[in-house]
Amino acid sequence: MNENQIHELHEKIVELIEAKNIVALKELLSSVNPIDIAEALEGLDEKDILLTYRLLSKESAAELFAAADADFQEILVKGFSDKELRAVMDELYLDDAADLIEEMPANVVARILKNTDAETRKSINALLLYPEDTAGSIMTPEYVSLYPTMTVDEAFNKIRKEGVDKETIYTCYVTDNRRLVGVVSVRSMLIADKDVKIGDIMHQNMIVVETTDDKEFVAAQFQKYGYLAIPVVDREKRLVGIVTIDDALEVMEDEATEDIEKMAAILPSEKPYMKTGVFATWAKRIPWLLLLMVSATFTSKIIGSFEAALYSCVALTAFIPMIMDTGGNAGGQASVTIIRGLSVGDIELRDVFKIIWKEVRVAILCGLTIAPVAFLKVLFIDGMFWATEVNGFTVAFVVSLTLLFTIIISKLIGCTLPLLAKKIGFDPAVMASPFITTIVDALSLLLYFAVASSLLGL
Repeated sequence: MNENQIHELHEKIVELIEAKNIVALKELLSSVNPIDIAEALEGLDEKDILLTYRLLSKESAAELFAAADADFQEILVKGFSDKELRAVMDELYLDDAADLIEEMPANVVARILKNTDAETRKSINALLLYPEDTAGSIMTPEYVSLYPTMTVDEAFNKIRKEGVDKETIYTCYVTDNRRLVGVVSVRSMLIADKDVKIGDIMHQNMIVVETTDDKEFVAAQFQKYGYLAIPVVDREKRLVGIVTIDDALEVMEDEATEDIEKMAAILPSEKPYMKTGVFATWAKRIPWLLLLMVSATFTSKIIGSFEAALYSCVALTAFIPMIMDTGGNAGGQASVTIIRGLSVGDIELRDVFKIIWKEVRVAILCGLTIAPVAFLKVLFIDGMFWATEVNGFTVAFVVSLTLLFTIIISKLIGCTLPLLAKKIGFDPAVMASPFITTIVDALSLLLYFAVASSLLGL
């Protein structure tokens, strides 16, 4: 559903609740995807949320619960009876249950664990032991395991028996003494004779990840190979779980959001914008603002050191913002392109010289395009053509020449700083707009005053 349809569903649910038409509400909910229902319930009173939730089928209720955000889940858990909570936990996949526990306050976690069986608690605790940014933290141990000596018929019998509790059955994993030896798709089994051995139709050339691999790397494997699930092994190559595409997509979204926030000089936030308080938002933004304000001291010092030059040619002052902004924009273009390329794997550190050579050529073309336009702008739009107290043509030439070199320098800085950050182990996104703009501002001013001093004799 689109945003308008979600809003219409919300209004319809409210209307039926107010009319106490439970039969019609239940009929409406049965025809809507649970994920859309979760969105439509946003903003309702807690009692109305619980009422609507209890009208859903067992499967739909579990799907809605898994899709809801942490705040919504907390409302439901607090309103559940112990019986309802046990029913939800029985329906949740183990990785979703582990995510739920990580998000809930301690008193809610205690109640959740109290209403799960010992085996489930053990499995959840095992998942929670993995570091947050690793493949182990996003995997699920709920997969279908087959043996190479099984026939296709025996494999299907096992899938029918165990598949209902597994997160995916489209790809099955072949193990021998817990070691992963191959993968086989249901499609391959469907078109094979029922007496064929699994070992004869399985694929041994597999893409696997280890529990300690970074989850961003794991997500990149999905993007590269187009799989729906990837097996996770421990150091002894024993199969311990799988990562499914839905978890990989969530990682991609989180990483993209984090990069965007860093590039905008904001400390990453774990909550959506509308659910983050004013003071929390302030706390995420103010450190960078303070740092960048202090770093701007360099710019003011440079201007101050050329105060005499500016006094003798006041017209130069008017073009400082244009030069600084153009340099910052040029550097930002290059840095965003490089950061994006690094994040999706299009660019490697070994490409550094190719990148620099390309950006130099692009910068020269951009500079040669902007410089003559700036020359004409300064002369006729900014009025230097008619200036009497200073040579307008020389001022226009100073500005246009400065812009040419500023663009070249800015793009070089914009492409090299993210690569340098990656090389020394920092997040390239941190080297985006904030730092690059500050550095470029200082260098563009130094260049501007150097060119002006030389050509205007200041």
